[in-house]
Amino acid sequence: MPAQYFRSLTGKHRSATANRQLGFSLAFVAGATNAGGFLAVRQYTSHMSGIVSAIADQAALGDIRLMLAGVGSLASFLLGAACSAVLVNWGRRRSLQSQYVLPLLVEAALLLLFGLLGSHLALWEAFFVPVTVILLCFIMGLQNALITKLSGAEIRTTHMTGIVTDLGIELGKLFYWNRSTDAADAHAVIANRMKLRIHGTMLASFFVGGLTGAIGFKHVGYVSTVPLAGALVTLTVVPLVDDALTYLYRLDRRH
Repeated sequence: MPAQYFRSLTGKHRSATANRQLGFSLAFVAGATNAGGFLAVRQYTSHMSGIVSAIADQAALGDIRLMLAGVGSLASFLLGAACSAVLVNWGRRRSLQSQYVLPLLVEAALLLLFGLLGSHLALWEAFFVPVTVILLCFIMGLQNALITKLSGAEIRTTHMTGIVTDLGIELGKLFYWNRSTDAADAHAVIANRMKLRIHGTMLASFFVGGLTGAIGFKHVGYVSTVPLAGALVTLTVVPLVDDALTYLYRLDRRH
């Protein structure tokens, strides 16, 4: 049933399969947001490696304005991750079914705000560009911290460096030539085909999301983020309804 599927996907009771499936969905959203955001402000916001390097470069070159812009982006990503942790832990303390969907609701609200107001704010470029970069970095930090906590630090969705590295390791194992054909050889190099499928699908999800986000922004502009917000809200509905029904049941019992 769809309700049970979404309950397993974003509810408080986790499984490795649900974590992976949610990860694929969020990687798509992250890829779309990152690529669409680049077309809007000419800067990628999904990973901090480049931003930290840019801070160092601008500090060395003495460009304090650009250095502070990079620091703002880094701080925003950090704040988004911290906000996600606060929301998840708040939900856990209250044993909510929706403990993991609260950051997704915040992300959806911010994407919706960006989609509906972006074209108007873009008229003030000096204000729009830094605010948009900070907003998108916050969203990325929010999402990455959520999937990190939810999966026990096994899955990342906003940047592909670790995914591509793990994919390369498993491919190296896959094409390694074992001289011995003995299946019981303890030193045989054997690829983890499950990891290959998972990492390959995660990378493909991010890429397809990026392609979709770029095409969407090119043809319809900022409003292309509205369907992404809708998809995130769809992921949250069932656990939220479960909590609402539980609250109403307890309220009825008191009376």
